[in-house]
Amino acid sequence: MNEKLSLLTELIKLANCDKKLREKEYDFIMIIAERLGVDKVTCDRLFAEYIEFTPPKSEFDRILQFHRLVLLMNIDQDANEKELNFIKNLEIRMGLSPLATNQVLTEMHNYPGKIVPSERLIQIFKEQYN
Repeated sequence: MNEKLSLLTELIKLANCDKKLREKEYDFIMIIAERLGVDKVTCDRLFAEYIEFTPPKSEFDRILQFHRLVLLMNIDQDANEKELNFIKNLEIRMGLSPLATNQVLTEMHNYPGKIVPSERLIQIFKEQYN
């Protein structure tokens, strides 16, 4: 459970990078919390509590978390340098390939809503690891 709370905490930190939590960002975090089996009360508490970062154990889960971060960053169509730096720092802490993550962050501009399809995201990571 601590890993799930840690993942949500990182999403909350990203949403607060620009000091403005938007309703769309909050709603997205709540959707992820629900999918992780974390109730609204517990998730809301994370906005005021510090949970130490625990990276996902599997590589697939780390890539999934990176994808969630990119989706959250682009939800307001206003990605800024602080958010990009946050994601790049976290990608290193999760042990993901900087080449792959940079490619995703570059390619996201080629898709509607800057949403890189999950199939393409996985393909990018596979290419980097082969």
